Amino acid sequence: MKTVQLYRPVGIREYELILESDSTCFPPRLSWQPIFYPVLNQPYAEQIACEWNTLDEFSGYCGIVTQFALSESHYNTYVVQEVGGSIHNELWVPAEELTLFNEHIVGKIEVVKVFLGEKFIMPDSELLTPTLLKFR
Repeated sequence: MKTVQLYRPVGIREYELILESDSTCFPPRLSWQPIFYPVLNQPYAEQIACEWNTLDEFSGYCGIVTQFALSESHYNTYVVQEVGGSIHNELWVPAEELTLFNEHIVGKIEVVKVFLGEKFIMPDSELLTPTLLKFR
């Protein structure tokens, strides 16, 4: 099966929910989040994680860059959205389609980089601590 490598910058709570799924799916969107937007390259994911998540209280002042493979056939059902410069490319997945999207993830969702903001406090979590310490 052909796959496409995608990236998703997440905060502490979203990553904890990913771990609770055995790193196999992304959690449902919150009521104020109408789309799920994985990005197409690691530099863009790192930019979001570093410049946004590390300054965001809701993200735990932590930006975690995840990578995962999506079946190419499902990837091709979406139109790539360029939202800024040439590296700022995303897929816009409607929140109601996230379960179907998750079913087309091949393998596990993995962490490739972690950014910690100035206000970051290490959470007391057996799930999170090993990953955060590894990338600290």
